[in-house]
Amino acid sequence: MVCCMSARCFDTGLTQQMFLRCSAILSLFLYSAASTAEMVNIEQDLFNLSFEDLLNVQVDIASKTNETLSSVPSTMSVFTRNQIQALGVDNAYEVMNFVPGMQSTRGDWVGAVPKEHARGVYLDNGNVLVMINGERVNESSFGKASVYMPYIPIDIIEKIEFIRGPGSALYGSNAFLGVMNIVTSQERNSLNVLAGSNGRIGVTGQFHRQFNEQISAFFSLSYDQKDGEKYAQGVRDPLQAVYFEAGLDVDQLELRARYNKTKLDEFLNLAGYSSQNQHTSDNQFLGVNYTWFESDNLTVDSHLSYTEHTISSAGLIATFSDIPDFLLGPEWQTIDTKFDTELNYQFDNQWQLVAGLEYAQAEQVEAGVRTTYYDSQSEQVIVAPEYYQQGIVTVLDFPEFDSLKYTFETYSAYGQVKIPYSEMFTFFVGARYDNVNNIDSKLSPRLASILIINPQHTLKVQYGESFRTPVTNELFSNDNVTIGNPSLDSEQVKTTELVWHYETDKLQLNTVLFYNELNDFVNVEPYEGSEAFFTFANSFNTQNSGVELDGVWQIDESLRLSGTYTQYFHDPINPSFKRFASLITSYNLFDNWQINLNVIWRDTVEVSAENGDYFKQSAYSLLGGSIKWQLTDKSHLALKAENLFGKRYDVFDPRVASGAVAGTTEELSLHYQVKF
Repeated sequence: MVCCMSARCFDTGLTQQMFLRCSAILSLFLYSAASTAEMVNIEQDLFNLSFEDLLNVQVDIASKTNETLSSVPSTMSVFTRNQIQALGVDNAYEVMNFVPGMQSTRGDWVGAVPKEHARGVYLDNGNVLVMINGERVNESSFGKASVYMPYIPIDIIEKIEFIRGPGSALYGSNAFLGVMNIVTSQERNSLNVLAGSNGRIGVTGQFHRQFNEQISAFFSLSYDQKDGEKYAQGVRDPLQAVYFEAGLDVDQLELRARYNKTKLDEFLNLAGYSSQNQHTSDNQFLGVNYTWFESDNLTVDSHLSYTEHTISSAGLIATFSDIPDFLLGPEWQTIDTKFDTELNYQFDNQWQLVAGLEYAQAEQVEAGVRTTYYDSQSEQVIVAPEYYQQGIVTVLDFPEFDSLKYTFETYSAYGQVKIPYSEMFTFFVGARYDNVNNIDSKLSPRLASILIINPQHTLKVQYGESFRTPVTNELFSNDNVTIGNPSLDSEQVKTTELVWHYETDKLQLNTVLFYNELNDFVNVEPYEGSEAFFTFANSFNTQNSGVELDGVWQIDESLRLSGTYTQYFHDPINPSFKRFASLITSYNLFDNWQINLNVIWRDTVEVSAENGDYFKQSAYSLLGGSIKWQLTDKSHLALKAENLFGKRYDVFDPRVASGAVAGTTEELSLHYQVKF
């Protein structure tokens, strides 16, 4: 690549993308070669590399008690706002690529909706629970959060907590192989604007007001759009996203509202790439929390929430030589309501109890279709010239989907006791019981013991069980392609973990050995006795195991290295990465510069299908990062990069005929932030 920075180059029309790429490359080389200077603490959230703060970061989603990474009874990864901003990523799902045992890639959905890989399992049914401020985003029609909320902007995030492994003992269904909790900023006054490659522009505003000791309010608003990169198949991956969040705190009462709308068109569907592919999703949330009692040792509160999930899509299903392409997709909406009451009590002997009761209702209220071929008389999709609609039409009352309009009712009770047996040994025991009315019931126990051998070494032994309730499509579909199975049981996983944690004033290391016993996985099977092709069955049992390594080394006040490595001892479920790693470098340079570089490495994936198809992606690495320049005490500029050198690569998806889904190309963007 040649970077020309002369006036002649600009006169001949150097593109925005080329300019950003060249600026990034030149800056990286320039500042990596410069000498170390003493760091001046100008803005804590941007330049603070305090290793002590990292070690003592508070996490509570794993136990609902305040713990640090060394004392928490789960395998966890936590990314603070400073760390997230340094990665150069733009979406919360992309942070998964720096978590041991987790990956996020593009999938087979219109608009390249993210797909999660978790501990050797790569399936399309929602095995990772995604939450925003402790509120679940997964819903009952698809089970996946990313279908309904594929884009969550980075600038509104304060912290992301990951549970690696089972979380159903506290959170129920979908907390199967992992939990991602996104904590948004609620006490900031700032404005962020950005411009980037491929026509990208964006703005984020965050506002907070403390009226008195009892009353405060905040709201956040983010807008992001881009034209997207043009691929060899003649399509782009455009984005248009709006995110809004607001809250009001009055003494013991908390009110929250959230709205997210994402539009991802073109790119890829099951039958291939098409500029006609469409995908729009939105997510609306209202919640109220009231604290009935709060003292030094007892807290009792109740929470009521209402969530709407809506998806409107149409993707390429088939192409023909004599008639227009056939596109089809869902026009679905689900409504979730939840009420829970929780008690947190600390006994005089330092034992701590967390217990709660929960009622949840998930109703699919719309099950329509968007299609290019439709016969209004028979109310069927018929692919023939006379039924072509001259484009995509929406049919809200589609008879073949009527069976999907179902209401799940779930009654749950959970409890956990923290037992500090001594200063050196702590024991956690807990369980959750979920009864999904007329579907299934599950008991999810969890045990954890934490032994502090000495101030440097901590040993953990953990056991947990989790489950995933089947979704409406698996249970009740009734169309020409699939027949649901209302007798399905929930998928279940039993996980045993051995964890070694090492910590000094400069170094933190974690080694995790895990073993999963996976039972009753829902699999698609041929269906006999009907015109439909497939049905669903609990026909898949397996085991997997692996090792996860991660560490942070504070070399000096200005330089920090962190890295991860994951290796599975068994082949992943559906071909995926068996080995992968990441490396992050953060370097404070001069008085007001910070450089962050990261590398993602993924191992080879090879797939040979029974029909003779063959997919191979060689091992590859992706370079990204950011450069931040502190302009004043309250403002800074940042140049961010993902896949800086534009590496071309594919990831595997079993639902695509060729198996190949194009990976994300380079993303370069310039960000300006001011606080007020």
